[in-house]
Amino acid sequence: MARSPRLDAPGRGSSRPRATSRDRFGRFTEWVARAMGTPAFLLILTLFCVLWICWNTLLPDELRFDDAALGFTALTLMLSLQASYAAPLILLAQNRQDDRDRVQIEQDRQRAERNLADTEYLAREIVALRMSLEERNSQVVTRDVLRQELKALLAELGDSDEHSAAPVDERRSSGRSTP
Repeated sequence: MARSPRLDAPGRGSSRPRATSRDRFGRFTEWVARAMGTPAFLLILTLFCVLWICWNTLLPDELRFDDAALGFTALTLMLSLQASYAAPLILLAQNRQDDRDRVQIEQDRQRAERNLADTEYLAREIVALRMSLEERNSQVVTRDVLRQELKALLAELGDSDEHSAAPVDERRSSGRSTP
């Protein structure tokens, strides 16, 4: 004997809980907002109203369902109902777009801060390179300066040769052989 699911006990039975997705509803509201702003929607709504009015004025009284003498009350109610649902759906879609824009603005701000920091770093590096190049270029070497530097280096080399040669001569005179 099969047991019927108990309705008074939560979580029992084979039915899955219905997950309502806010994202799915958000996409629906955006679709409605996008659809209502198109020429196709306006054309379809216009054709609907023209057919409604023609049906209720040109056909015999037995087939009419909305009286023209009362100002097409049912049509007015239908259009009011459509407008009463359209306005909140459009506002929900706008709120969703505002949230996306807010996130995008924050990401753009962070990206701009990183770009600014990178640009400032590169500018500092370029200034440092320019300063070092200017320092190098300001040290112009003339022939006379170069000759004096070379003479000073030759003199240092000559002095170091004399100092290193003296101990060798002393070892030779003492009778020791050098390795």
